[in-house]
Amino acid sequence: MSGRSGQPPRHWYEGGRVPLHAQALSGLYAVASGLRRGLYQRRLLRARKAGRPVVVVGNLVAGGSGKTPLTIALVERLRAAGWTPGVASRGYGRADASTPRWVDAGTDPALGGDEPVLIAARTGARVRVDRDRVAAARALVAEGCDVVVCDDGLQHYRLARDLEIEVIDGRRRYGNGRLLPAGPLREPPARASACDFRVLNVGTDAELAADFGEWPMWLEPGRAQPMAGGRPQPLSAFAGQRVHAVAGIGDPERFFAMLRGQGIAVVPHAFGDHHRYAAEDLRFGSDLPVLLTEKDAVKCRAFANDRYFSVGIDARLPEAFWIALLNRLGPRPSTAP
Repeated sequence: MSGRSGQPPRHWYEGGRVPLHAQALSGLYAVASGLRRGLYQRRLLRARKAGRPVVVVGNLVAGGSGKTPLTIALVERLRAAGWTPGVASRGYGRADASTPRWVDAGTDPALGGDEPVLIAARTGARVRVDRDRVAAARALVAEGCDVVVCDDGLQHYRLARDLEIEVIDGRRRYGNGRLLPAGPLREPPARASACDFRVLNVGTDAELAADFGEWPMWLEPGRAQPMAGGRPQPLSAFAGQRVHAVAGIGDPERFFAMLRGQGIAVVPHAFGDHHRYAAEDLRFGSDLPVLLTEKDAVKCRAFANDRYFSVGIDARLPEAFWIALLNRLGPRPSTAP
């Protein structure tokens, strides 16, 4: 498996001894993050409002857990309910991160961030990247958005929020349960109890089940879109074939397992989350088809050929989840009494 660099330390999710220096730094991190959280809870630091409802989609662990598929599904569901959603994001890993930007489907992911470009391409919603999420949210409101979906930002307490959704990786959950850098946690597990909704990303694994208080989220594979142009193909078209599978996401194995579940013989190539690809990264020495996650595909458009396919996924949640969320969100501001 190529590209191991950039993946989480083994002791986070795979067991093993935590290095002493990581244990010491974890203690310092706990003090600093707890102090900051406490200042906002006591209102010694003040959260800023965007002027319209804000829904934060985030997680407690560092790295991916399925936030982007849920963000896309949430934007689409809000639009179907009559809202005009906009998405605020930091745009992790982008160049010139100090410059706020509007992001659309054609934005260079190096400037807009891979996840914001993907969200814009899938939803057509207004997307604003800014490390100051308050400014991003207010910019969206100024453009006519009546609800702001914050992609990540559970720990960005400066932005006041109306609803919080925690997304949990169903396979890895909280790992070894330790705070950074000894473990994957940005905040203690008890922080989850303050979230309005807790969504368990079970992916395509039928054996995973949500615990009490969690809503299951299934990921359904979409079609394979030829990146050089052409008609989408069902994944079943690759069944029985060997393919190069490329994933630079929080948990690459989830993508590989999804493809294997479709009867595809996978040659896996895992890269670090938010990896910036060069053409050399995808030269594997054979002419097999190359299947990439959508998030990776947006960064490989410049050198894709007719062997490259982008594989999308769609998040599915129980209808009761959406009913509960819309009820908690309340009426649209324009129709509120």
